[in-house]
Amino acid sequence: MPVPEELLSQLRRFPDVEAPNLFAVDGADRLILDEAAAALLAAEPGTVAVIGDRYGALTLGAVAGFGVLEPRVHQDPLTGEQALAANAARAGLAQSYRACPLDADLLAGATVVLMQLPRGLAELEEIAEAIARYADPDVVVFAGGRVKHLSVAMNEVLARSFVDVHASLGRQKARVLVARGTRPVPATPGYPRRERLAELDLEVLAHGAAFAGTKLDIGTRFLLDHLPRMAPDAATAVDLGCGTGILAVSLAKARPGLSVIATDQSAAAVASAAATAHANGVGDRVTALRDDAMATLADASADLIVCNPPFHVGAAVHTGGALSMFRAAGRVLSPGGELWTVYNSHLGYKGPLRSSVGPTEQIARNSKFTVSRSVRGA
Repeated sequence: MPVPEELLSQLRRFPDVEAPNLFAVDGADRLILDEAAAALLAAEPGTVAVIGDRYGALTLGAVAGFGVLEPRVHQDPLTGEQALAANAARAGLAQSYRACPLDADLLAGATVVLMQLPRGLAELEEIAEAIARYADPDVVVFAGGRVKHLSVAMNEVLARSFVDVHASLGRQKARVLVARGTRPVPATPGYPRRERLAELDLEVLAHGAAFAGTKLDIGTRFLLDHLPRMAPDAATAVDLGCGTGILAVSLAKARPGLSVIATDQSAAAVASAAATAHANGVGDRVTALRDDAMATLADASADLIVCNPPFHVGAAVHTGGALSMFRAAGRVLSPGGELWTVYNSHLGYKGPLRSSVGPTEQIARNSKFTVSRSVRGA
């Protein structure tokens, strides 16, 4: 059976950022499906797992093109889940798959795994270990990506969990790594990782897909320098795009009366932030929430928002995500509430911050970053 090109050509990225240089399907999706064709055709119902499917090409391609029944799917970004759901509904395949966390619910009994390779080695390591831990011992993994984003280190990471790892022939600037033969795994999962940041007196826990891992991002460090000045009378705060929750937990530790929401669209980030909050004794005042740009938070419900926004969408440099976060901050902040942002200075966000939130001033600037304060008008 061929890859269903008619279906794939109709897929959209929405609600993720859409732009002429951003695509819902690429050559890696098609090559993964082609390389896995025989395995997919032979798979029993409920034995195919899909990981990292960005907008539904792998899941819906397997169902529509190869007759796969009851695939289980894990997508770290919430927007990926939403895009898959919307694309499936348009194709009449809304009930054809099941969304799962990255655990036994996703992988128990799986004999075939389709995967878009993540950019980070830590994320790949956590995924590979989970497959080896929970899937059928005879599982075959088809993990693909654009050649320019692949590295020999990815083969090495997969080889820690699988006996045989080899690469397919390249096509349309994409390649697939095929892994089989699971190795024994440690009794205790390797993630989340834990590290103490002495300079902040903070324990940080991080799953593989969480931005910066257990390290302190230099932009976050610069923003933390100004924590004492941030809306000192605030009762409620949001760490928007929280990552591992360092900003949220630092605020909660510094201000015992403050209630903080740590929110991110990444499942790994939210799990990491929750673990970091509990490890530092503020789990009762830091709520970890998986959400897309605070979509589920009420208008005028936060006195303070802190944000270290992304400057890329996937592998593409794009400011759409940050601009969406600024617009959301303008809605969620209460009158007089403050948004404190750190960003790469060359991006020139002062204008968008002013139009989305309110009067904006530069608080600090170094060789790379700018910290700004925006105040919501009445």
